[in-house]
Amino acid sequence: MSEGDCLFCKIRDQKIPAAVVYRDDDVLAFKDITPRAPLHLLVIPLRHIATLTDGLPEDAELLGKLMLTGARLAVEAGHGADGFRVVMNAGPNAGQSVLHVHLHVLAGRALAWPPG
Repeated sequence: MSEGDCLFCKIRDQKIPAAVVYRDDDVLAFKDITPRAPLHLLVIPLRHIATLTDGLPEDAELLGKLMLTGARLAVEAGHGADGFRVVMNAGPNAGQSVLHVHLHVLAGRALAWPPG
């Protein structure tokens, strides 16, 4: 899939609407359209990286920023004390349905383990 065909790149470029909750020079966060918890955000890098296995050593800071942004947004939404989950799926057998790296941030209810 090319960047031009990527759903999340289209959201990034505002060609498809989304409920954006955060954006900076590196990352974008928006509400999932099919939430699995009261809080379900997706945090993506603005730069297209198809899957975690396509990440390079120089992407370490950017991928870490996804985690820190997700954690901050969960805390700001009031879920710091009761807890939250961050999940990144890599590849089809893991459940990755959009080939653009993205972090799920889930909170607001008890989350079972294992997840799948």
